[in-house]
Amino acid sequence: MSCSRCGFVANQPSPFCPACGSQTGLGGTGTMPQPQYLQPAHPFTHQMTRAHGFGQLFGIHPMVAFLTMVVDLMLFGGDVLTLGALLPISIGAGFVMGMIAYLAQTKWYGDDKESAMIKALAIGVLTAIPTPLPAVLSIPAGIVGLIHKFKNK
Repeated sequence: MSCSRCGFVANQPSPFCPACGSQTGLGGTGTMPQPQYLQPAHPFTHQMTRAHGFGQLFGIHPMVAFLTMVVDLMLFGGDVLTLGALLPISIGAGFVMGMIAYLAQTKWYGDDKESAMIKALAIGVLTAIPTPLPAVLSIPAGIVGLIHKFKNK
């Protein structure tokens, strides 16, 4: 088949000339299907669909809140009695609490990996600091998590 416009000789019949792109009159309608482009999604679409309100955003699983409170009270008591000599143990316990919180938030609470990681890092850092600060934050977050869990059942 040869093109009537440029004279290019093609091996296979085509509705358009491979050289100049003009219509050859072969191949049915003569229109080529237009490619469909996907619209770019909003960058935070995944996070917006995963967030199910206040309880999901700010809550932690009640068992994680209770464990954080107990571990922090034990560590804070030891740090007070030893005048900070147990700080390396507090740092290790904070790391372990962060890992436990991450796994519990993903498996039990239903958080995605990013929000579970943020909550776990906050719990781990606050547990490693030799103050009773995690109890102040974990009790309200645990209450929010408990309400969230009861509301979803």
